[in-house]
Amino acid sequence: MKAFAIQTYGGPEGLVAVDLPDPAPAAGQVLIATEAIGVGGVDTVIRSGALAAYGFEEGFVPGSEVAGTVTAVGDGVDPAWTGRRVWAFTGTGGGYVEQAAVPVTEIVPLPEDLSAVDAVTLGSAGVVAHFGLRHAHFAPGETVLVRGAAGSIGITAVQLAARAGAAAVAVTTSSAERGEKLRRLGATHVLDRSGGGGEDAPAGYDVIIDVVAGKDMPSFFDRLRPNGRLVAVGAVAGQPPADFGTRIMAAFQKSLSFAAFSAATVPGADRYAVRSEQFAAAGRGEIETVVHEVLPLDAAVLAHRKMDAGEVFGRIVLTP
Repeated sequence: MKAFAIQTYGGPEGLVAVDLPDPAPAAGQVLIATEAIGVGGVDTVIRSGALAAYGFEEGFVPGSEVAGTVTAVGDGVDPAWTGRRVWAFTGTGGGYVEQAAVPVTEIVPLPEDLSAVDAVTLGSAGVVAHFGLRHAHFAPGETVLVRGAAGSIGITAVQLAARAGAAAVAVTTSSAERGEKLRRLGATHVLDRSGGGGEDAPAGYDVIIDVVAGKDMPSFFDRLRPNGRLVAVGAVAGQPPADFGTRIMAAFQKSLSFAAFSAATVPGADRYAVRSEQFAAAGRGEIETVVHEVLPLDAAVLAHRKMDAGEVFGRIVLTP
């Protein structure tokens, strides 16, 4: 089967098409004929080589979520899954493929009114946004800032915070055009990438959901209100400075908090329940999935170039 793997770390050109043996589901797995493959920010970070020290080797197949139809099941799996449309988490990688063997514990059935493309736009991002807000102990009436709101996680976090009764939902983004799109999704204030600007924007925030991290993350502690919480749910701009905690200690009397959040710490049953609920809500039109572009799997390099260039609003989806 066709797949895309990282031949050399660095730029998008390091992604190459490879021919892999057709997989067979092992015990506890299902085999999925993929119809849609989500391209995530973590895919580009892995491809760049920034996470090579964490065991990612050249030859790695990126992609963490797919959607499609179950074509076979392994030992111990209910054969009734065969023929069903599902979303699946493939792990830290393995998704840029025509067929994916996935543990049955990592699949969620799709409602009839939700496309495979929409499923991979929401599946991982929705869970991160939901539990990221919960990790921040967000409560109705509080002010929220979503830093890096143009991707799927940020877009979903904006919608969830607005629906849950936030007093204000500010966003950082790179253009007025993107800001207007985010306003239509529930943002009340649009800031520049540094967190500045925004007419009548709150002077401080109770919660900051940070998808970006990077060298500028510490400056956003200054934008927290007393007892404010900043939760990093991503690091698309890389790691923050090693001494970022000194900014919190310098504002000791404000009792600020910082936390990192990964959906890997959420029990599987809870992830399943939230994904099922969000898929149903998206099918009813209550959560909007924003698809930037649908490209063929052969255009995986182009997809990564667009991601690196900051051109993407929402999610790029690959189709085999």
